[in-house]
Formats: sequence, C-alpha cells, structure tokens
Amino acid sequence: MSGNKLEKYLSLTRTKKKGLESKQNLVEEIRKCVEEYARIFVFSVAHMRNNKLKDVRMEWRHSRFFLGKNKVMSLALGRSAEEEISDNLHKVTQALSGQRGLLFTNQTKEEVLEYFDNLSESDYARSGDVASETVSLKEGLLEQFPHSLEPQLRKLGLPTKLERGVPALLTDHTVCQEGEMLSPEQARILKLLGKEQAAFHLVMESFWTRHDGKFEDFGRKPTVENITMEGCWEKADSNGEELDGDDDVEEAQEPEDE
Repeated sequence: MSGNKLEKYLSLTRTKKKGLESKQNLVEEIRKCVEEYARIFVFSVAHMRNNKLKDVRMEWRHSRFFLGKNKVMSLALGRSAEEEISDNLHKVTQALSGQRGLLFTNQTKEEVLEYFDNLSESDYARSGDVASETVSLKEGLLEQFPHSLEPQLRKLGLPTKLERGVPALLTDHTVCQEGEMLSPEQARILKLLGKEQAAFHLVMESFWTRHDGKFEDFGRKPTVENITMEGCWEKADSNGEELDGDDDVEEAQEPEDE
C-alpha cells in the first residue's frame, strides 16, 4: 500500500471515530439536560442568522439550545414510549420532524412564550426566501448608487447604463413580486436598495414538563418557505459556549451572506 493511500485510510478512520464520539456526547448532554431542566420546548427558526442566534443564546445563558440531527436527539430522548427516559418524552421526539431544535429551560411557559413571541429582528432576505412585498423601480437616475456599481447592477439583471457618471435605469423594472421566491440576484438587489424583507425569530411549537410529563402542542406551524435553518449548527452550554461535534448536526457549515 502506498504512503498516500495509507494516510487516507487513517484519516477516514479517525473521522468516523470522532463522529461516533461526538454523537455519543450529544446524547449524553441531552439526557443530562432532561434531569437538570424543568421544561423542554421544541422550536423552529424563521430566517436563521447565526449571529442573531448567538445573541439569544448569550441572553439565555441560564438555558440550553440544541440544533442537531433529529435522529440523534430522538435517540437521546427515546423514540417510543418503551424507549423514552421519562414519561411522554417520545411525544417530544415525534415533534422533531423537519428542521427543529430543543430549548431546555427552567423558565416558565409564560416567560418563554412572552420573550420569543416578542423576539423579531429584521434582516435582508436571502436566496430562497419569499418576498414580503413587491419592489419596483422607476425609469431614471439611480442616484443612490455610485458610478462604479453600474456594471454590477447590469450583471444582476437591471437594465442600466451610465448617464453623466450616474447609473440610470432604462425602463421601469420590478425587482420582485410579493409571494415569489427570491433568486440570488433579486436578494442582492434588495440588499443594495436597503430593503429588509426577512425577520429572524424563534417559533415555540410545543413543550414538555418534567414534573408531570405533560406535553402540549401550541399549534404553531410556520410556513415551510419561512423556515431556513440550513447551514446552521448552534449547541450551547450554560455559559453560551459552543460544544464540539460538527458531525452531530446537519449541514455543519455557517452560510455565507448573500
């Protein structure tokens, strides 16, 4: 066996071992949280932004957030009534369909809902988001843009040219229609225009209490097009630190800004 092939084999072996260990660590952490915290909330995230989620984690240092593979989190809690580690935890597992996370906390149900119902931070929409309003531009000078930006505006699909050193729109142009899915070019134009059409927020969908095993579904199901947790992994300890284990979570790379 050549040196290169041997090195590749050893590398793959180490990666698999690390992945298994990190999954086991995640299972252990979640099971410890079941014993340490009074309540578990299942949540989804609309318009995920890692920096904004980190701010929430810091403010909620008294609690724990987990966004990982549903299969691993389900294994930790119990996938059925026979496997669950506490009464009715399998119902939490059943709620972990699609892109969902877990919040472990000792805060009351009312405190959690009040905080997160009022948490909404506007941001620029990204490719794949749905336009919240129609944005149109009138023919004429685009004086908000420097002349150096005109080639980029044309590349993004705007019918422009330079007139006396100022980008000018040759015809009326609709950047996006309300309700349509945005392309990368549309999202970029909206950002250049300063039009924020996204709002980051966490949607609490259900919760479970340890003392009596009660599970409650709030009936909150955000529209599919508004749930964008792709590329995100955030697992926090009580100090807001990230835990190790990229292999535990789906798409464990931070998304780049459009």
